Amino acid sequence: MERCRLLIDEPAEGAWNMAVDEALARTVGESGAPVLRIYRWMRPTLSLGYFQRHAGGEAHAASRACDVVRRASGGGAILHDRELTYSFAAPRAHRLASEPETLYRQFHGAFVRALATFGLEASLSDPSRAGEAAPNAFLCFERRAGGDLILGGAKIGGSAQRRHGDAILQHGSLLLATSDCAPELPGIERLAAVDLGFEEVVDRWLPLL
Repeated sequence: MERCRLLIDEPAEGAWNMAVDEALARTVGESGAPVLRIYRWMRPTLSLGYFQRHAGGEAHAASRACDVVRRASGGGAILHDRELTYSFAAPRAHRLASEPETLYRQFHGAFVRALATFGLEASLSDPSRAGEAAPNAFLCFERRAGGDLILGGAKIGGSAQRRHGDAILQHGSLLLATSDCAPELPGIERLAAVDLGFEEVVDRWLPLL
């Protein structure tokens, strides 16, 4: 990826994380410089897609006690806990912002190559099979879209976008391990019996973007 501003933040409250991403999306259109932000969460937090109704999650008992925030991007709900989260904000005129699939594959393809350095064979979901995994499920990781990151038949990574004034904002998550607040979602630790640290994944992922 061409040069952009990089931010790697310490774990923070959900509301703060979302406020920072929205601020980046508002200002990046003026500065013209893309920003990649990588971050974590202070405690398990449920983020709703921009157009998603919270009522749909009432039946998800494991996450009822979690903080709830709304993302500025689309998609289904994500239980942020034992994961790597990133946001990418770029002006709408940026060459990578012309088609959503271009950005998805830029980031997800780099994850595939980074995980391969750990001996893990991840792949990108076939668009023709996108509807096979509960397209209307409340949790995003129970849905399947073309270009999602797959390991051992399960979704471990996904991204969503939204146009935001003169900018495009993309959010993405890589599920490193299963959360007690979403026990039905197997992360890399359960699928591959390997405990990957946040920092070591970031170190191997960034040079491949």
